[in-house]
Amino acid sequence: MRELERLAAERAREAVKYDKLGMKEDALTNYKEAIKLLLKLMKFVDDPVMKKVYEEKVKQYKERLEALLEKSVESSTSSSKSRERESYLIVDPPPIKWEDIIGLEEAKKAIRESIVYPSLRPEFFPLGWPRGILFFGPPGCGKTMLAAAAANEIDAVFMQVDASMIMSKWLGESEKNIAAIFEDARRYEREGRPVIILIDEVDSLTAYRENEVGGEARARNQLLKEMDGLQDKGRIPRIYVIAATNKPWILDDPFIRRFQKRIYIPLPDYEARLNMFKHYTKRLDLEDDVDFRELARMTEGYSGADIYNISMEAQLRVVSEFFEKGGRDRPRKIGMRDFYEIIKKTNPSIETDSLKKILEWARKFSSA
Repeated sequence: MRELERLAAERAREAVKYDKLGMKEDALTNYKEAIKLLLKLMKFVDDPVMKKVYEEKVKQYKERLEALLEKSVESSTSSSKSRERESYLIVDPPPIKWEDIIGLEEAKKAIRESIVYPSLRPEFFPLGWPRGILFFGPPGCGKTMLAAAAANEIDAVFMQVDASMIMSKWLGESEKNIAAIFEDARRYEREGRPVIILIDEVDSLTAYRENEVGGEARARNQLLKEMDGLQDKGRIPRIYVIAATNKPWILDDPFIRRFQKRIYIPLPDYEARLNMFKHYTKRLDLEDDVDFRELARMTEGYSGADIYNISMEAQLRVVSEFFEKGGRDRPRKIGMRDFYEIIKKTNPSIETDSLKKILEWARKFSSA
C-alpha cells in the first residue's frame, strides 16, 4: 500500500510539473495515472479519514484533467477564459510537517494561532481571525515551507500563485486572472474545504512604481478589492491569503494594511543552523571528525537554503571523486575538511544591504 501511495504522489507531482510547463499531453498522462493509482489504493484503505483524503485528490485531479481536455478543443473565442485558469496552480503542498521546519518557533506559533486553531474550533473565535498573512525576510529561510505545513495541517486546497502567472500584456486580463483565483477559492470554500492562496514574490505584483503602466495599477487594485471581499458580513470564510516577499520595503501601503499578520522569517540562528546540518546530513556517510557545532559557528549569516546547498555539495564532492577514480567499491566518507573547503568557497546568498532594509522594515511593521 505504501508503494501505491508513493507512486500516486510521484505521478501527481509529474502531472503538476508538466501542467505548469504547458506540456499538456504529458500532464494528461500523469493525471490519469495518478487517478488510477489512487482509486486502486482506496480499495485497500479502511481508515475513513484517509479514504476521504484520497477521494478529494481524485476529484481534484479529475477536475484538472477535464479542464485540460476542454482546453484542447475550445475555440479561440474562449481562449481568454482558459488563461484565467492558468493564472495559478492547485497543487498538493509538499508533505511538510511542523517538525520538518527547523527553528522559526515564533512564526510557527503565529501560523497556528491564525490558521490552525480557528480551523479546528471556529466557535472559539467570535471576533474572527486573520485571513491575510505576510511572510517577509531573506530568501531561502522557509516561507514556502511554513505555508505548505499550514495547508497540510488543515487539509486545505493549496493555490500557488506568482506575479508571472497573473500579469498579462492583454488589456483587462490581469484583473480577470486575479478574480478567477478568488472565485475558485470561494467555490472550494463553499464546498467545505479551507483554502490557502500562496502569493510568492508578491512585491512583483503589489509594489507601487512611479513609472508603472495602467495594467499594473489595475491588477493591484483588483487584488485589494478581492482581499477586502474576504471580510464577509456575518460569515467568516476559511480562505487565507499568504504572501511572501524578500523586499517588503517596496510594498504598497494599502496592501500592507490588508495583512493583519506580518511575520518576519529570519536567518537561522546558531541552534537552528546546528540542527539543519544534522538534519540534512543524516543520510550521508560522515567521518567521526565532522563537528556540527563548528559548522554552525562558521555559517553565521547563511540561510537554510545555503546550508542545504553546502551539505549537497559535500555529497557531490565525494561522489564525483569516486567516479573519477574508476567507480569501484564505494565513495569515501565525508570529512570535516570537505566542509571547510566548501564553506571557504561559498559566500552567504543574502546581501548585507538587503538584510539591513528587511530588519528596519520589521521594526516598523512586524506584527508577530
